[in-house]
Amino acid sequence: MSNRWNYLVVELKTGLMGGFKLEALQEELDKQGRAGWELVNILHATPTVSSPTLIFKKEA
Repeated sequence: MSNRWNYLVVELKTGLMGGFKLEALQEELDKQGRAGWELVNILHATPTVSSPTLIFKKEA
């Protein structure tokens, strides 16, 4: 039987110059990990998205 997954997409907020604090990244990873989410990918800046986007999954 195949697993079913739920996905969560979180966009990190950036500062005025487009950067973000590593502490904010660590806090978000810890927060989602405690909630049972597993990080599966990070999308970096694209022409339409300036902040890093974190993609998590957990079994449904």
